[in-house]
Amino acid sequence: MSRPIGIDLFAGAGGLSLGFEQAGFDIVAAVEIDPVHAAVHEFNFPHCKVIPHSVTDITGETIRAAAGIGSKKVDVVFGGAPCQGFSLIGQRALDDPRNSLVKDFVRIVRELDADYFVFENVKGLTVGKHRKFLEEIIQEFKSAGYDVVEKWSVLNAYEYGVPQDRQRLFLLGSKSGRRLPAYPAPITSKPGIVGAELPSAPTCFDALNDLPDAERFRQLLATDEVRVAKWGKTSDYARLMRCEVEAGWGYGYMRKWDLTLLTSSMRSEHTEISRERFASTKPGEVEPISRFFKLPPYGVSNTLRAGTDSARGAFTSPRPIHYRWNRCVTVREMARLHGFPDWFRFNETKWHGARQIGNAVPPPLARAVASQIMRALGVKPKRPAKVVELGDSGLLRLSIAEAASFWGIANPIGQRNKKSGIRKRKQQDIDHAQTAISV
Repeated sequence: MSRPIGIDLFAGAGGLSLGFEQAGFDIVAAVEIDPVHAAVHEFNFPHCKVIPHSVTDITGETIRAAAGIGSKKVDVVFGGAPCQGFSLIGQRALDDPRNSLVKDFVRIVRELDADYFVFENVKGLTVGKHRKFLEEIIQEFKSAGYDVVEKWSVLNAYEYGVPQDRQRLFLLGSKSGRRLPAYPAPITSKPGIVGAELPSAPTCFDALNDLPDAERFRQLLATDEVRVAKWGKTSDYARLMRCEVEAGWGYGYMRKWDLTLLTSSMRSEHTEISRERFASTKPGEVEPISRFFKLPPYGVSNTLRAGTDSARGAFTSPRPIHYRWNRCVTVREMARLHGFPDWFRFNETKWHGARQIGNAVPPPLARAVASQIMRALGVKPKRPAKVVELGDSGLLRLSIAEAASFWGIANPIGQRNKKSGIRKRKQQDIDHAQTAISV
């Protein structure tokens, strides 16, 4: 029996793709306009067709053709369309051109005739004036022939086995007449809650303690990978991230990878003054000058954010301070805090790598949601026997211009406005822009 088919829109590096694959889906296509993100998705999911274009430029038919699925049934379409407009008196927020990507998401779900959809977004859509926008989105799905789980839910990653406090809105829906999915029940609680009925989520210590200090390796000043002879003692969570146990793969495809390599670990060079400030900051508090959060070893991370893209000055989001070493965490350590396994790699640069993680849905959370779609489908997931080769590692070292050239597309970042010093953005750039609504 073939596995159910999923398609990822606004795919980024592939947090949702991975979670859905681990739940038992075959991800046959991923649409992502940012060429660097698209290249990383290509590396990690070489069996998936990456479409490096804006959703505004494609149709369900073109996705089917690119993925080579013909008229096969599409079981689920998922993704997180950026929402940038604001509700105005007498005007629908969905009519704001900045929110056209949401309409395109609905349009593609309809054109693919998908049985199910998962729409992920920021918690901010559920409060204040943005609530009206959320109601409009739900109505848009209904007008397209889909039922929506009316009691929508905001899910926190630490309730699904992730060592991070991260809240995201999920809208779940099905084609009218099909069984509606349910939201996944929490499986873990925030560490430190006395009398909690559920086991505690993994802590920062559980996530990072086995990883060697990147500052032991001088070569990590110039590259993001190094061979490591000795690793620390692994927690149950770390064994999952290293895929030392079968559960680490879930119902996804095993990858061929080198367990001795420490990857995505390019070092940061901090001044001694910064290190002194980091050292004097208590775990769980914010360093007052940099505003960096210091990880609590026996708690969870704060929300990892993406920073801004090249169109808006390329500001790196603050990476938290390690609880043990007086430095910011590496991209690999961010990945551990986000639930990405160690075989999964990111762009070599700290800026791109951190942005790819900060923009992603934590894979364990995505897997929990995807498992409910699988249940609604009435399909029992099966672990595939096929082992997948990862892509060419050169894909991880591309600049935006190089990645655009690789895909044979124009660089999506507009030309700099000399007068204002701000890059002009075309409508398609909104695909990978940071949302204007507060998370």
